[in-house]
Amino acid sequence: MPRDFSPALSRRTFVAGSLASAGLALSGCLPAGDPATATEDLYLWGAPGMGDGEFQKPRAMTIDAKDQIYVIDMTGRVQVFTTEGEFLRSWRTPEIYQGKPCGMAISQAGEIAVADTHYFRVLFYTPEGELVEEKTIGGQTGTGPGEFGFLTDVAQDSHGNYYVGEYGERDRIQQFDTDGKFVRLWGGHGREPGQFVRPQGLLMDDDDRLWVADACNHRVQIFDIAQDPPALVDGWGSEGSAPGELRYPYGIIFLQDGNVALAEYGNHRIQVLTRDGKSLGTWGRAGRQQGELHQPWALCQDSLGRLHILDTYNHRVQRIPATAVLSGERGM
Repeated sequence: MPRDFSPALSRRTFVAGSLASAGLALSGCLPAGDPATATEDLYLWGAPGMGDGEFQKPRAMTIDAKDQIYVIDMTGRVQVFTTEGEFLRSWRTPEIYQGKPCGMAISQAGEIAVADTHYFRVLFYTPEGELVEEKTIGGQTGTGPGEFGFLTDVAQDSHGNYYVGEYGERDRIQQFDTDGKFVRLWGGHGREPGQFVRPQGLLMDDDDRLWVADACNHRVQIFDIAQDPPALVDGWGSEGSAPGELRYPYGIIFLQDGNVALAEYGNHRIQVLTRDGKSLGTWGRAGRQQGELHQPWALCQDSLGRLHILDTYNHRVQRIPATAVLSGERGM
């Protein structure tokens, strides 16, 4: 079905039939190879625009314990949806003249942490959209401790400490305590182990190891934050489109089965890998049709195991059914 964003088209489209008939493939490379054998349905919602449920280049996504999905786009709007794409509410960040946010996470307190990229700070909101001003981290640009370049993402460890990524001249990670006070920093711009070129996605595992989607180095790096300085304990990935290779990984999450899923901005796909970097398959290919992606930035998984993909330059969200994510139907 051709892509049509005319006003008559519903913002939520249910695509009947198999993944194969929709042109979806879980392949080892791009363009996609033979279609997968899954027979579930694809669900997508969203359209370009400024109205409720419409997007302008959405760049960050997260999901809370109530299965409410939060999406922020280039207008500085945070929109909240059900997992069926039903609009619930929205609010805006205070300013967007200098630039727009590109990272979001749910804190242990259930607040929405927004990496306000071009205002050099992390903002915290209640789920209803009330700004918790006293929790703001940063706000000053610079090279010193607690000062930022362009923020990318934020993560939190089991003790409540926050980790904030930044890119530009200072590709690094900074740690802050539960009160937002600076603790330490590490990294730096470069391609050597432990350095970064746009650490776009941050994720903390159950062992308090920080996973970093080192986007422009086309790799994932994993740090033991219990050590001082944090120690690089693993890393994998190289540039390419073959299985296990990456091209600008922006979004990173753990799936319910324990594996890792990455949104590859440069490969227009989602790749699922084991925690040691072995590819289990990919989903998607470049395009604007249903089941195709155009530079995805982020992804999340709901309580039913369904994977929601922020299809950024198609201004929409696509959802893969649980079987396609968890059943192992990622074959060639």
